[in-house]
Amino acid sequence: MKYVCEVCGFVYDEELGLPEENIAPGTKFDDLPDDFVCPECGVEKNMFEQEN
Repeated sequence: MKYVCEVCGFVYDEELGLPEENIAPGTKFDDLPDDFVCPECGVEKNMFEQEN
């Protein structure tokens, strides 16, 4: 699954994770820490929407 930041368009891809943020490949979006913020613009997790 991929999730898109509604503010800046950054895409979080569960398959890839974010190794540079210490988030392993395969990490589900729902399993990201509650304090996760967009690495591009800094908005909170609730500003991401599942990509269709």
